[in-house]
Amino acid sequence: MTASRPGFPGEPAAGTLGGHAARQLLRLSEIAGLPAADSEVYARTLLDVLGPIAQRPLELPPPSRSFLSDDHTPVEFSLSCEPGAPPTLRVLLEPGAGAGDLTDNGRTGLRVIREMGRRWGFGTDPLDDLEDLFFPPSPQGPLALWCALELRAGGVPKVKVYLNPAASGEKRAARTVRQALKRLGHRKAFQALPDGDRHLFFALDLGDWAEPRVKVYLAHDDLSAAEAGALCRTGDGPGSVEIEEFFRIVAGEEHKPQLDRRPVQTCHAFTETRTGLPSGFTVYIPVRDYARHDGVALDRAAALHARYGIDPVSVRRASAAVTSRQMEDGVGLVAYLGLAHQRGRPPRVMTYISSEAYEVRPPTVLSPDVVPDVVPVVAPPPAPVAAEA
Repeated sequence: MTASRPGFPGEPAAGTLGGHAARQLLRLSEIAGLPAADSEVYARTLLDVLGPIAQRPLELPPPSRSFLSDDHTPVEFSLSCEPGAPPTLRVLLEPGAGAGDLTDNGRTGLRVIREMGRRWGFGTDPLDDLEDLFFPPSPQGPLALWCALELRAGGVPKVKVYLNPAASGEKRAARTVRQALKRLGHRKAFQALPDGDRHLFFALDLGDWAEPRVKVYLAHDDLSAAEAGALCRTGDGPGSVEIEEFFRIVAGEEHKPQLDRRPVQTCHAFTETRTGLPSGFTVYIPVRDYARHDGVALDRAAALHARYGIDPVSVRRASAAVTSRQMEDGVGLVAYLGLAHQRGRPPRVMTYISSEAYEVRPPTVLSPDVVPDVVPVVAPPPAPVAAEA
């Protein structure tokens, strides 16, 4: 069951989109160890970003067909965990959800990000320099702009912006990514990227980051674990054995050799412009498409945490923080599981949690010839990686 938690003055009713998502954020903030005052600031920020649709009753259909989640809720949560540290809570939002078209959606998103910059004292120059590339007069694709807030003590989040490389058409996506990287000084970065089937997102860190990243996300259809093991371009990232184990834990033994449902995603993060090489690599598997129900998905998330020496209690508590339903009654609450390697940091395990404001996806019915879900036994956790000074 979801834990009860006091609200805050002016909090929307529970039967509205904003009330539903804000209450989830408040409960998740407790799991992340955030002070109550900061949690309330972040809940209000969530409402501000959603704008008028925060007051929209949940009995109405979603305000738009948001690509952000399966049921079109324009909100998604995630926990990023590493050994010996409390989980980091992030919330992904679509500021322009409910807009009449992608043009208005993008304009709203840009306005919200610039308001954040004025509020929290950061510049938006990198985003401004790319506006013509990602916000053409007649945009295409499934999104215009998303923003993620990484919540931390103090009430001022770290901000990430996600843009659509296919805004000018799928055939121009690679060219758009190449031009964007060059404008931001990463002139050699595009050549370092592996092959992929689609350029999904182009992302920027804005605000108070020690090393702001520029990130490129790729989709990989029908990917095998062996093929995934060859995609990392950081030089010191995960090897093929580690990636294959990640696939085995997250997707299960029955989905071999290729993941042929929703595609695997990879992300390369660039922080320096001299060499053109990425400093970070992340691989994401849409576990909701490779598990019968969320009970199995949660067990796999717990096994992945244990593999890296991370207590899985936070991810199990997170599921109870966002819903009171039984995990066996649906699939998709746990949307993705990710494994991130960033230079100078230990590996991080990321769990993406759906808000499910509008719909619960029913459990997957397995065909008779599919092996039942079994959570694999994991190896002992690796030795911690020493962080650079």
